Amino acid sequence: MSMEKEREEPTLEGGYDPEAVERRWQDAWVDEDVYAYESDPERDPNTTYAIDTPPPTVSGSLHMGHLYGHTLQDFAARFQRMHDGHVLFPFGYDDNGIASERLTEKELDIRHQDYERREFQELCREVCQEYEAEFTDKMQGLGCSIDWDNTYKTIEPRVQRISQLSFIDLYEKGREYRKKAPAIWCPDCETAISQVEMEDDDRGSHFNDIAFEVTSDGTDRDEFVISTTRPELIPACVSVFVHPDDDENQDLVGETARIPIFGHEVPIIADERVDMEKGSGIVMCCTFGDQKDIEWYQAHDLPLRVAIDESATMTDLAGDYEGMSTEEARDAIVEDLEEEGSLRDRWEISHTVQVHERCDTPVEFRVSKQWYVEILDHKEEYLEAGREMDWYPEKMFTRYKHWIEGLEWDWLISRQRDSGIPFPVWYCADCDHEIIAEKEDLPVDPLSDEPHVDACPECGGDEFVAEEDVFDTWATSSLTPLVNAGWDWDEESEEFTMAKPELYPFDLRPQGHDIISFWLFHTVVKCYEHTGEVPFDATMINGHVLDENREKMSKSRGNVVAPDEVLAEYPVDAVRFWAASAAVGDDFPYQEKDLTAGEKLLRKLWNASKLVDNLAPRDPDEPADLEPIDRWLLAELDDATEELTDHLENYEFAKARDRLRTFFWNTFCDDYLEIAKEREDNPSTQYALRTAHQTFLELWAPFLPHVTEEIWQAVYAGEGDLEETSIHVRDWPGVRGYDADLAAGETAMEVISALRRYKSENQLPLNADLESVAVYGEIDGFDDAIANVMHVADLEILEDEPEVTTEVASIDLDYSTLGPKFGEKVGEIDAGIESGEYEIDDDAGVLRVAGEELEDELFEVELERTYSGEGEMIETESAVVIVEDA
Repeated sequence: MSMEKEREEPTLEGGYDPEAVERRWQDAWVDEDVYAYESDPERDPNTTYAIDTPPPTVSGSLHMGHLYGHTLQDFAARFQRMHDGHVLFPFGYDDNGIASERLTEKELDIRHQDYERREFQELCREVCQEYEAEFTDKMQGLGCSIDWDNTYKTIEPRVQRISQLSFIDLYEKGREYRKKAPAIWCPDCETAISQVEMEDDDRGSHFNDIAFEVTSDGTDRDEFVISTTRPELIPACVSVFVHPDDDENQDLVGETARIPIFGHEVPIIADERVDMEKGSGIVMCCTFGDQKDIEWYQAHDLPLRVAIDESATMTDLAGDYEGMSTEEARDAIVEDLEEEGSLRDRWEISHTVQVHERCDTPVEFRVSKQWYVEILDHKEEYLEAGREMDWYPEKMFTRYKHWIEGLEWDWLISRQRDSGIPFPVWYCADCDHEIIAEKEDLPVDPLSDEPHVDACPECGGDEFVAEEDVFDTWATSSLTPLVNAGWDWDEESEEFTMAKPELYPFDLRPQGHDIISFWLFHTVVKCYEHTGEVPFDATMINGHVLDENREKMSKSRGNVVAPDEVLAEYPVDAVRFWAASAAVGDDFPYQEKDLTAGEKLLRKLWNASKLVDNLAPRDPDEPADLEPIDRWLLAELDDATEELTDHLENYEFAKARDRLRTFFWNTFCDDYLEIAKEREDNPSTQYALRTAHQTFLELWAPFLPHVTEEIWQAVYAGEGDLEETSIHVRDWPGVRGYDADLAAGETAMEVISALRRYKSENQLPLNADLESVAVYGEIDGFDDAIANVMHVADLEILEDEPEVTTEVASIDLDYSTLGPKFGEKVGEIDAGIESGEYEIDDDAGVLRVAGEELEDELFEVELERTYSGEGEMIETESAVVIVEDA
């Protein structure tokens, strides 16, 4: 029995039941491979649309950012699948690195240090697999049209091989190096991190004025004062610096200073990098407190004094403070400085510190051997690569540009962790020569595998030391386009090839604006260096979901909205409707009114579909001549389809959604369906109804996939497998070429709507006859339609506008501005307006009253139009309608 027969038959009977319908179609789409991508290396890349989807970190549950971001991607995938046909919408999990390591330690209550690396990594895989299964189920619950046969994990052997191939390729191209140098260090994670993983955070601290003794004889001064927020770094002080233009302190240059408490002596040196406006203008250099200390260390060949270890604990260099945390040492040293008489002042401040973005721990700087990708010399190339891409929204390129321009470090890619992809490197125990694995042997783990050589090619030594470090997770995630395109080394041709070359470069990189410097930039670096090409044609940058007060959601604020709770209360399609409510790139608030509006739309679409099914046969023939009102509807539909297609091609989902909703709800449902009820036996109307209804379902399909599939299958699908009959594999509607006077038709619809409202307000049935109606407005060709639908015996088209008297109904004043400006005169102004003793000068835009001239921003005039002839006047946006006795 086929899956098609096993599914419950879709029907329009009763009301729409999203709870039953949505899960049924989610399962069917996956089970019956509706979104499967079949690769064809010979296919023209221009006929394939490929999305380079972001692999979420496996460290927790689905959050609103996931829900929003992946829904936007799905809008693009569903539209392009209908528009062009071949779409790859893959999915990946980023399950290597610190996040999965910490998750595993937390779940199993263990420490990674207690396990051999491969053993610990296996535990990580087991824990992550449980979370991935749950995450996959929730992603499918969003109705995303992902091809679940095209998935990857950033730690799986295939991806490990690609990641290690990337390392070897860059190494052979001279783009990587290993160096003992100062590196940014996270004491909590106990690993080096890259510049991109730091962020600024405001923290409370203290400025401390500390006296240093001058021990040489070249100046009359016995001491000087430096200001610092980090007195615990004093034992690591290796020099003092003064700006060469600092006249007040030039006498210190060339002298020697003694460090308080610790007693060692350091030179005083002139350097232009000193900030003369900060503190006393004299600054100590410690190895290391910040980036500037590193620059001085390198520029002046200063000694290395390591007072803080990898876990932010004071070393033996700190003397009595050894074993203390930096915070403990800071307090103890300040106390001892005060007792010694060296602390001259201390005051509270709030300042910006650099922290590790994963754990909010203030970073340190340590000297260690690390691997780097050289990027500073190619900054212009990466900027040019960014210019070659289309950015949605365009303003996001500026963030990318500013990040590259502000780069000060090469990309540090080594991490001192266990959960990660190993460097495929061993070192000669005698000469430290690097032994790089052979490409055909990958993936390898040097801690478990032997090198492919028996002797060092440099010195002949036969003992090797395995590299213990693993790659930064971004060094692998930055390869997602190559992972999805099947990039690999071909031994036979001795070159890199792609199993799916038609995918590369990818059409779209969708992601959040917060990881432009992480994921997008590093992907450009890697793929550009490997292929010489930009990895994707366009990038779509989404904003963040805020709470209803436009505040960032966070657990500490208690304002987090959980997707599970939202999806339990609202249909998925209603949530998707909400996701299309903001322009791409903008942060926007979670507001339940948008979800409620989405729910109402689903009911409107369902009920309209039932009405159409009652009014017209399901497959009517197109008549030789369409009547004007029906031709107008189809011409309007052409216009809307063309506009929607343009919006969706440019990722303007909010504009597309709003344009479609207005046309469907107001024009089709509120106006045309009411007309159709009066003309249900008319072949022209039946054809227009069905054509419009089918098209509306297709246009709504990317936004509301579940309800449109249910209606389509119930009414139009016919026999066949779902992969052939699904609405989501149909061709996107094209412009059919119907010609009509759109403005005249729109005005006619306004007139019909006005007359319907007139009957309702006068408690007349909609089929009640109206004796006489006169219309001033462009309704050429539609007068018969108006008369027939609204049962008008005599419909007259007026050449001239009816005599209407326009009078001032009221003048509203802006008292908040008026009061401070005119004071006691406000009473006279009020009295003048009340008595009618005023003049409005439209040309000058002023109100003259009580001897004063009020500019137009101070008042607002409300006009009242009165018709003095026979009958009742109704005004619409484009017409004036006069209704005589019914």
